[in-house]
Amino acid sequence: MPLTRDRDDVSRAIIQLIKDGNMESLKKAIEEMEPAEIAAQYRRLPRKRHTIFLEVLDKEKLVKMLSSLTRNEQLRVLELIGPMRATELLDEMKSEDLSYLLADLPDKKVEKLIAEMRQEEKKYIRQQRKYPKDSAGRIMTARYVWIHQSYTVEKTIEKLKHYQGYAPYLNYVYIINDEKQLIGVLSYRDLLLADPAVCVKEIMQTSIAKVFDTTEQGDVAKMIGRYDFVSLPVVNDSNVLVGIIRADEVLDLVVREANKDIEMLFASGKSIDFHTKPLVAAYRRLPWLILLLFIGLVSGSIISRFEETLEAVVALAFFMPMIAGMTGNTGTQSLAVVVRGLVSEDMTMKKSLHLIIRELIVGIVLGVVCGAVISVIAYIWQGSFTLGLVVGSSLVATLIIGTIAGTVIPLILNKFKVDPAVASGPLITTINDILSLLIYFGIATMFISKLM
Repeated sequence: MPLTRDRDDVSRAIIQLIKDGNMESLKKAIEEMEPAEIAAQYRRLPRKRHTIFLEVLDKEKLVKMLSSLTRNEQLRVLELIGPMRATELLDEMKSEDLSYLLADLPDKKVEKLIAEMRQEEKKYIRQQRKYPKDSAGRIMTARYVWIHQSYTVEKTIEKLKHYQGYAPYLNYVYIINDEKQLIGVLSYRDLLLADPAVCVKEIMQTSIAKVFDTTEQGDVAKMIGRYDFVSLPVVNDSNVLVGIIRADEVLDLVVREANKDIEMLFASGKSIDFHTKPLVAAYRRLPWLILLLFIGLVSGSIISRFEETLEAVVALAFFMPMIAGMTGNTGTQSLAVVVRGLVSEDMTMKKSLHLIIRELIVGIVLGVVCGAVISVIAYIWQGSFTLGLVVGSSLVATLIIGTIAGTVIPLILNKFKVDPAVASGPLITTINDILSLLIYFGIATMFISKLM
């Protein structure tokens, strides 16, 4: 059955080939696909078809496909293909991908998975797992080439040719001394243009951008992004070169962190995808929702306290959803700005203060403009200048406070080493609902005699 370029048509064709038992045609069709597309089609298949789909993939295709799957999906693939093929796959996987896959697994399960792997690979995995979970040591690779300071350019080039299998990792040449300490770096361009008889020590750059094996992964991502490096050397406390981190691995890290932050921003907690069972998905969402439910009850108690004001001027109720919604929206917007900034910037006290002042000005501008617009609307709609003044001034105050709350809360959490993404959109919105109602009814109560 011919496969078209339309993804839905491809999915239907693959399912039909599996149903027909036409494995040869299925294999030929898959061979024409890129690894990311193979992963996409694997996800789209019914779970009962996964095993047969995986059987027609050769080792190289499987390894490349795995890198496009989530950790849970990768573990399920390893379970479906059986221990023998799983061991072959683990042996072929890049060390940094393997570290990601095994990161959250208990030691017993890790040892079971790597039991049949080569001793060298097992040793490396065990060593990496000794590093803190979110450290550079967990994502670095041992596939790098070092050059001793005594090497000539000619000898260096010969060594690099010998390690041509490391081609994707040969972006820079790292120079070490007798103690294996990192003392210099050379770009390929400098190496190729240099005199073959010259010693690398004479032409190397001694000003080296590097990270420690205990450096947080987020800081590594910022450094690579700031300097636009292809890779970074990793050293220990004694300045001994222990690995390198490539930019593409950092990109994978950033994508995974962004997905995690999005989940936290919307209070969905741990990863939930199309294949998550209903009860599991509900269990992961419940803690946040129950917390927000109780916080939301505070809003009800605030309204009950101002019951007399609301009864006296029923028109106040017309603007309650707008006041609360606008405040929650501006707070969430500020939260998104701060979370994004924390990923890309080193937030010092000075930068934090600058951000707060900027967001304060933004809140004032938004408040004045929106407040003026709603004041006019309220006056025309209800024919009350005082009501327009109350609604408008309330919106000005709540937008300013909402913007500041959305800025300050994630900064405080970050200061106390808590992931700022846990200051999720629903939490900020709920807090701002409470503040906006207090301000709105407080101002309304002050002008109650003129509103009646």
